[in-house]
Amino acid sequence: MAKQEKIELRLYIAGQTPKSVTALQNINRYCKENLAENYSIEVIDLLKNPQLAEGDQIFAIPTLVRKLPVPICKIIGDLSNKEKVLEGLGITIK
Repeated sequence: MAKQEKIELRLYIAGQTPKSVTALQNINRYCKENLAENYSIEVIDLLKNPQLAEGDQIFAIPTLVRKLPVPICKIIGDLSNKEKVLEGLGITIK
């Protein structure tokens, strides 16, 4: 992945469950450590907006979706395995 490409992420959660909180903390940390300012994270709480799950075909939560660059990539869970998350997103570990 080119360094100048901005990564657009969407994290689907359901309220402040332990897995949702952990997933948000993990992805924030990974992005800060490996992407500088080259990313954006949109957090979608499906308890507040359940209709938004259909657009990205979300069936489990938490789910992280890489919208850009294409192809779209999905990672389900609390994102605690840093290497697998970064590999799945196409991010080189620094």
